[in-house]
Amino acid sequence: MNIDGVFAGGGAKAFAFIGAIQVVEERGYCFQRLAGTSAGAITASFIKAGYTSEEILQLLNSVDLKTFLDETWLQNKVPLWKWISVYWKLGLYKGDELEKWIDRCLEAKGIKTFGDLPDGSLKIIASDLTKGRLLVLPDDLPLYGVIPETFSVARAVRMSCSLPYFFKPVKLYGKGREPSIVVDGGLLSNFPIWIFIKKAGDKPVRPVIGFQLTPSLEEIREKKIRNAFDMYQSLFETMRNAHDMRYITKTHAKNIVFIPVHQIKATDFHIDEIMKKKLMEAGKMKTKLFLKEWI
Repeated sequence: MNIDGVFAGGGAKAFAFIGAIQVVEERGYCFQRLAGTSAGAITASFIKAGYTSEEILQLLNSVDLKTFLDETWLQNKVPLWKWISVYWKLGLYKGDELEKWIDRCLEAKGIKTFGDLPDGSLKIIASDLTKGRLLVLPDDLPLYGVIPETFSVARAVRMSCSLPYFFKPVKLYGKGREPSIVVDGGLLSNFPIWIFIKKAGDKPVRPVIGFQLTPSLEEIREKKIRNAFDMYQSLFETMRNAHDMRYITKTHAKNIVFIPVHQIKATDFHIDEIMKKKLMEAGKMKTKLFLKEWI
């Protein structure tokens, strides 16, 4: 059975997706269109390139995630410079190694640009801070004078993964003199289920399953704001989630696998094997339960 899939952002938590994809494969479902933000964008691009869940696991196990924390030579020699570079470079880490790794993985399956994929089969979410807008790649590239079919898939995924202040943002050069500063899509839409499910009552092209790394609607708790730090954290989380929550109504929730993962942070690149297995088991268990009642 052909379906469309949407994967949320979540950094290192995305190991849970591997367990979920294993179950989807076992049940005979085949993804036709995919969308994702940040780590969800990596997952979506690998699936669309032709990787199986087992192959994705092998890719992740074959790389030391800490290599993605690529500091400059000066940052290594002068620790204080790491924090100074956040001011000037807008990020602790370059993000180049992450993009190179994604590019190598995709190229191994014959994928370099969006032109190598079926038209409209992959949607990547990013955030343009310069223009103050959400980006759907490759759809919005013509607005920058860029031909979508020639744009690197790895670069688009890298844009979606550029967590503010953690990775350096990507500069997208378009029609204007100044480049647009592009960062993590999760800033504006961490779970882009709206791409394939527009609004209640609309009939999608084919069944859609979303994979969200949060509790169910009933389990989402109200935030307690007691001080300025709590308010800042709540502000950031509201920016990330408010747009998507408009689409995650109880009607749409029936098409979403909610995988609650609280054990680690998205930026925990030192995750051990035990935690990886726990995350994959969580994804597998929740997806099995979901598919028992789905459709």
